[in-house]
Amino acid sequence: MLKKPQLLKRGDMVATISPSWGGAGEPELNWRYEQGVQRLEEEFGLKVISMPNSLKGADYLYHHPEARAEDLMTAFRDERIKAIIANIGGDDSIRLLPYIDFDVIRHNPKILLGYSDVTISHLFCLKAGITSFYGPAILTDFAENVEMDPYTIDMLERAMFSAKPIGVIQPATHWTSERLEWIEENKHTRRTLKKNQGYELLQGTGTVQGRLIGGCIEVLEFAKGTQLWPEKHHWKDSILFFETSEEKPAPAQIKYWLRNYAAQGILQQANGMIFGKPQDETHYEAYKEAILTVMKEYDLENLPILYNLNFGHTEPKFVLPYGVKAEVNCQQKTFTILEAAVVE
Repeated sequence: MLKKPQLLKRGDMVATISPSWGGAGEPELNWRYEQGVQRLEEEFGLKVISMPNSLKGADYLYHHPEARAEDLMTAFRDERIKAIIANIGGDDSIRLLPYIDFDVIRHNPKILLGYSDVTISHLFCLKAGITSFYGPAILTDFAENVEMDPYTIDMLERAMFSAKPIGVIQPATHWTSERLEWIEENKHTRRTLKKNQGYELLQGTGTVQGRLIGGCIEVLEFAKGTQLWPEKHHWKDSILFFETSEEKPAPAQIKYWLRNYAAQGILQQANGMIFGKPQDETHYEAYKEAILTVMKEYDLENLPILYNLNFGHTEPKFVLPYGVKAEVNCQQKTFTILEAAVVE
């Protein structure tokens, strides 16, 4: 069982960090960062501080992973800070590993929020024994053009501001992955929304429950074979969650990676699995075929799998708290988070 952090309240202080790409500190993107901060303040009533190295720019932070790690450690140590929110992902936060003090995280449980390459920071928290939150980031969801999506706001409030069970996660009615350039001229331009077709049941029957574990499937590859790779007990009776990045990996890669999970015995230990909507719905059908191929190869055709869920590299998105019990109902094609992710 992971230790759950305390819930957020209006007036709480939160820290922003750049554990991976340092784009939030680039002069041409500063408006975007400030817009995300403004939403935290106005929508959620939070006080926001940026950690000392987080806005030093992409080049500096690329060359100084120890500075990125120092920000993360400092934020965990600071008793005033109640949550830590990633500015954005990237592709090299695995380089922070030598500088992480897991005891600091263990003894100072607090909300950590982000997705994509922030999967590595979630594995830091998992190793330290605390629940963290796979969800929105500053430069993407919080800084969404015109306004934040109400679906994302609702999901954040249910996951981080309430000690009640999170409950049924309805599919978003719409989605977007449209890439509008991050320039100030576009800040008042809404991205084009498309109708969402809801969740798909790929296979399985009945209702299953398990504790949530997963992340961005490409980023998880960085952790294999390291001290960060989750211990066997974390996979047992789990609900696995996987999603793909903006790099849109080839369907064959999904097949190869899932074969590895099967070879490790991880898929056999899981009670169910959920997959996020691929960005732009690229490879939408081919990913399904790859997933089902591996399930057939390993006689796992009864494992319940839901597909096309609104998390990861799509907007709007919901929040997945690690280690919290969830449920997949195959008959009704529903996904429910059965517990609260925070404590009073």
